[in-house]
Amino acid sequence: MEKPKLDSKKPAEPSSENSRPNSETRLLDDALNLWIELRELSYTHFHLAALETQRAGVSLVTMMIAGIMLGVLLNVIWFGLMAVVVVGLTENGVTLNNAFLLAIDISLLLVLILIGIIRRASYYLKYPVISDNLKPTSNR
Repeated sequence: MEKPKLDSKKPAEPSSENSRPNSETRLLDDALNLWIELRELSYTHFHLAALETQRAGVSLVTMMIAGIMLGVLLNVIWFGLMAVVVVGLTENGVTLNNAFLLAIDISLLLVLILIGIIRRASYYLKYPVISDNLKPTSNR
């Protein structure tokens, strides 16, 4: 009896004892694909959380700097008001009072600008993308 020759162009047939049924192979492949997809999804969520934490940190630093500047400007306004009162009482020169009032108006304008910066920066402290993803689809 002659041994069958292996043809390099034709793959060898698997033996019946080592082969799995198609449905079992497909089930294992589906489970592996599901596991890979779950890993990628969790990585994406952690990456998104890290990016939003970084953005929240930058917003917090911006708010702190703007808050410090706001505190300094409020002190300048207070001292300006006090200077206007003192100068108004000691001297009746209208031009000096007007100069102090102009400085106070500029300081108030800067305070309003800084308050706007703080309000805009505070939005990112709420983690907007993650909180939107956690809401049910009916509320979006």
